[in-house]
Amino acid sequence: MKVLVTGCAGFIGSTLSERLIKEGFTVIGIDSLNDTYDRKIKMNNISNLLPNNNFEFINKNIIGTNIRELIRDIDSVFHQAATAGVRSSWGNSFNEYVENNINATQYLLENIKDKKLRRFIFASSSSVYGDSTEYPSRITTLTRPVSPYGVTKLSSENLVYAYSRNYNIPSVSLRYFTVYGPRQRPDMGFHKFLMSAINNNIITIYGDGNQTRDFTYIDDIVEANILSLNSLNIGSIYNIGGGNVISINETLNLIEQITSRKLQIEYTDKHKGDVLKTQANIIESTNDLNYKPVFDIKTGLEKQYTYIKENINLYS
Repeated sequence: MKVLVTGCAGFIGSTLSERLIKEGFTVIGIDSLNDTYDRKIKMNNISNLLPNNNFEFINKNIIGTNIRELIRDIDSVFHQAATAGVRSSWGNSFNEYVENNINATQYLLENIKDKKLRRFIFASSSSVYGDSTEYPSRITTLTRPVSPYGVTKLSSENLVYAYSRNYNIPSVSLRYFTVYGPRQRPDMGFHKFLMSAINNNIITIYGDGNQTRDFTYIDDIVEANILSLNSLNIGSIYNIGGGNVISINETLNLIEQITSRKLQIEYTDKHKGDVLKTQANIIESTNDLNYKPVFDIKTGLEKQYTYIKENINLYS
């Protein structure tokens, strides 16, 4: 079967594309290779995919692409493309988030609404919960994002449901909880912490470091996407967490153990849009998708540290 992966050169998209190839799928990947971070990092993400005869790379924006032609013989769509990041979504940057998250999702949905697909799988985010009204957060928990990024992901998620409801698009939306692992974006916490450990730089923590996150290893995220191909509940939403709920300070202690280095840490004011806690209730994803995260936080961090060391030239 042939599938479309948007954002195929990104952290999650590239890892997912490799897994799909291994599972026997033919992958058409689309990515604009925008300047949210260094293009050479994105090209390295797909370096193993480009020579593969079962992978076709399209370097274009979703908006303006002839999607109907692109999906003529497509079985399923994995919509991973987005402008990510809570802290950078304020101010004038919001226009980019609207364009790449909301408008691009609507454009894609509008162009596939008459296509008979097996699944349309959308990458949502735990940011839709904001400061959640309950922990662990359930898919029925009130969604009230506290960042512009979270607002765009919730809007996109609602668009997916609207098209699913009115045009019978067989959608599944996955709310990712803080994804980490090899290829993690260079603006994300674990990457910055590990790079600071390697280079003996000061790590800046926004807040007191006692904020907690439900950290989810990349391979568990990819597995959830694969399992979603067989979801029986069309139009459904699932939490995809890793079951590794620990504080930032605890992860810094782990990084000191893994790298055998004493970290230099400074604390500053909490950043707008950051939440104090995330924790996923994954009962629906366990029952419906048979999703069971398998990677503990220490193992995952060790794998990410090894990847960064092996690819340190990318980040210099």
